[in-house]
Amino acid sequence: MADIARLTEIIEPEAKALGFDLVRVKMMPSEAGDGGMALQIMAEDPATGQLIIDQCAALSRRVSDAIDAAEEIGEVLIEGAYHLEVSSPGIDRPLTRAKDFADWAGHETKVSLNEKVDGVRNLRGKLLGIEGDTVTVEDNKAGAVSFPLDNIHSAKLVLTDELIAATQPLDTTGAEDIVEDETEKADD
Repeated sequence: MADIARLTEIIEPEAKALGFDLVRVKMMPSEAGDGGMALQIMAEDPATGQLIIDQCAALSRRVSDAIDAAEEIGEVLIEGAYHLEVSSPGIDRPLTRAKDFADWAGHETKVSLNEKVDGVRNLRGKLLGIEGDTVTVEDNKAGAVSFPLDNIHSAKLVLTDELIAATQPLDTTGAEDIVEDETEKADD
């Protein structure tokens, strides 16, 4: 389907060149409801923790050009048609990097583990933080549960009043000018 590790190798330098931190690269079913796939790229400006519309557009252009260049020399990065989606992680953001578990300690989180720890696979509660490669969550039912970072299937913040208060207001500059791009990428 798609080589996420190789895509990340191509995408990360493009994000860094614009001064952004890459949060996540993921292939997922397209939200367009057309049965296709989407290459979802989440990035943030370290100064704000978000991307505004113009920043998403700039990253999208750079990534598209970089993927096209790799495909022109024969690399098959994604099989079949797909949409490119570039976005800010949002308030209830996914937690994907060690720094996310440090930066967002004290906030409510939902974590799904690959393998059970202390009899639980799904946790919801206060993120206590990370030490080394060990994350700890004060689960609402199981109490404090610690697990290796690489045992995490998915993790995200839960939208709460405290999280909203702690998050800088999102800049909606340009939101009224959004035009949906229906361009699909396909293997030639």
